Amino acid sequence: MTRIECPICKTVLREVPDDFEWRPFCSSRCKLADLHNWLTEQYRVSEPVPLTTPQEPEKKPN
Repeated sequence: MTRIECPICKTVLREVPDDFEWRPFCSSRCKLADLHNWLTEQYRVSEPVPLTTPQEPEKKPN
């Protein structure tokens, strides 16, 4: 069990199980409010994301 603070309404939940359905939010309402913020572009990336090519994972010898 852990403690979480909802990033939307700032409610503190104590002794929350690790598999809490709405984590990191306190409820479905806050989870949907966060989704709304993303979909209406209220959240923005503050700096340009660097364009890099993914590296090939090293192959381990058998």
